[in-house]
Amino acid sequence: MTQDNRKTATQSWDKAGWRNYPRVQMPEYTDPAALAAVEAQLRRYPPLVFAGEARRLREELAEVAAGRRFLLQGGDCAESFNEFSADNIRDTFKVILQMAVVLTWGAQLPVVKVGRMAGQFAKPRSAPTETVGGVELPSYRGDIINGFDFTPEARIPDPQRMLSAYTQAAASLNLLRAFSTGGFADMQRVQSWIADFVGGSEAAKYRDIADRIRDAMAFMQAAGVNSDTAHQLSKVDFYTSHEALLLEYEEALARIDTTTDTPVAGSGHMIWIGDRTRQPDGAHVEFCRGVQNPIGLKCGPSTTAEDLKVLMEKLNPQNEAGRLTLIARFGAGKVGDHLPRLIKAVQEEGANVVWSCDPMHGNVIKSSTGYKTRQFDSILREVREFFGVHNAEGTIPGGVHFEMTGKDVTECTGGVRAVTDEDLSDRYHTACDPRLNASQSLELAFLVAEELRARREAAAPQRNAEAV
Repeated sequence: MTQDNRKTATQSWDKAGWRNYPRVQMPEYTDPAALAAVEAQLRRYPPLVFAGEARRLREELAEVAAGRRFLLQGGDCAESFNEFSADNIRDTFKVILQMAVVLTWGAQLPVVKVGRMAGQFAKPRSAPTETVGGVELPSYRGDIINGFDFTPEARIPDPQRMLSAYTQAAASLNLLRAFSTGGFADMQRVQSWIADFVGGSEAAKYRDIADRIRDAMAFMQAAGVNSDTAHQLSKVDFYTSHEALLLEYEEALARIDTTTDTPVAGSGHMIWIGDRTRQPDGAHVEFCRGVQNPIGLKCGPSTTAEDLKVLMEKLNPQNEAGRLTLIARFGAGKVGDHLPRLIKAVQEEGANVVWSCDPMHGNVIKSSTGYKTRQFDSILREVREFFGVHNAEGTIPGGVHFEMTGKDVTECTGGVRAVTDEDLSDRYHTACDPRLNASQSLELAFLVAEELRARREAAAPQRNAEAV
């Protein structure tokens, strides 16, 4: 989109305009003066990310839409103030890097790396209240809004929490930028971490892939391509994303990009609209349509083709490639019931979109021991169904979106290290939804890489015929 077109698309938009639209999944603050003071303070703070970074991500996502890159998006269900530490940031970043290398091998494409980090503090909830021991209190909505402790005081929405979220996000981004460019992300280092994973007896079945990655690295070294001669082997581009749920926070951090004179969300490189907040005439869609950042849109079973067409027109009126990512979340066994009709709606509109698979949110169950969990096999099944539908439709499965952590938690069952229902209580640390642990995340990357490899090899004869 040209600069003039961007201005035209947003000239009728105001960053506070969402306040005139129906709002859902947002808190009612009891002290308007305190809220206004926090918003005024945030407006004086520097943006957390910069417009040029958001534009670069949009350009890379345009490559994903064309099948020339693959998108990996992952991180916490909801970031926690209490669990915030350099080690946790490092460990999650480390696992995402390993996953990206494995997926690069499978897809034979560069992988766009986007973390659910440095902003994923708010969560929509299925009910406004929860009851424990006969006591009913407002639901926990993420640390940026209220506290996890089950007390009346903790559950009161507190605008001061936005300032704490900003501080934590700024510190996280500072460390992520250092990790991305300071040598921690060196390809040789990442390859050695992958080798460590497959060195254990449980993960030995993935050793062949790890060996092929090692051989490719050895070949490049022998050819003189290494971290000293090719800077792309020693550093990575890493982006942040979160659900744009708390619009007071989003509005306060929105800025005008001095290069293009158009608005940008300064809270994260990519923001998305959740399945519960995607009303075409709602506040969240109204805010997100006006910023130039890449926008994600969660699409669940209740997404109608008609609503999707309206949303695509509102969120991407100029039909820019890389602007809009549709994040499918249906549940294992249900992808075939819903994804084909949404693909048809996109094709009827001639819309430029990235298709990504969120196999987490449709697969939450209650374990036999009473914990909310997700089964590894169900997550994998939904990913495979997502690829299968796109293969049948001749469309591009552009990426995957996981809730995961670098910590050794026991929140999802299954995987090579076989977490069982009985194991869940050992290290069940999430404040909201269960996350894949480091081992499960990397194992899933190996399995998705095999899917990508098989898809690429199946398409090779057709590509060769077209070349002839």
